[in-house]
Amino acid sequence: MATTDRVIAEDAIRVLDHGFVRLDDAMADDLAVVNGARVSFARHKTEMDEQDAGLIRFLMRERHASPFEHAVFRYHVRAPIFVVREWVRHRWSSFNEFSLRYAKATDDFYVPESEDVRTQVGKPGAYSFEPVDDELAERTRDELREVYDHAFETYERLVEAGVARELARSVLPVGAYTEFFWTVNARALMNFVSLRAADTAQREIRRYAEAVEQFFAAKMPVTHAAFVAANRVAP
Repeated sequence: MATTDRVIAEDAIRVLDHGFVRLDDAMADDLAVVNGARVSFARHKTEMDEQDAGLIRFLMRERHASPFEHAVFRYHVRAPIFVVREWVRHRWSSFNEFSLRYAKATDDFYVPESEDVRTQVGKPGAYSFEPVDDELAERTRDELREVYDHAFETYERLVEAGVARELARSVLPVGAYTEFFWTVNARALMNFVSLRAADTAQREIRRYAEAVEQFFAAKMPVTHAAFVAANRVAP
């Protein structure tokens, strides 16, 4: 059964209307970076000091990347399918997604807040986005709900008639919610955050990237500070 609001962990960060990001597990701290680098000299630290913080800043600044790959995060994410399709383009990580072949879909679909209904202005690669008027925003939200209701009713009718879930799922729109586990090292995580939390990223995935970054900053504060000081460019 897909995760619902009733069983979302208290430590999850809620995103959009039915989504969340939670840190399921981690083998990640700033010392992982330090020891990944110092093994070159057969050295190992058990506590951070200012010299170690300086080493992390040096590694980030000079883009010595491999030590950052020894810190690993496992996230549990619930997001609309169209957001996940952007997410899985980040291939230096591992994904396992909720399967609509084996489990029944939920009736949770993404309906943007009124202020998030926007119009697209400009040319490909140089778009800007402006809010629409209140009437169009509400009409958009109403029409999305209408499409979602019809799609889910069709899905349920097909499943109840005996159609395999793996085929019936084809009627569901990309606004449907899915969930997945995402395992990623700190270097690839910084690359994701650099791109997907940027002002140019799509608004919906940007909010997920901001949630992901909160857990990263909490687990690896020195590394995160060095990342920010390096203009949020991954090593």
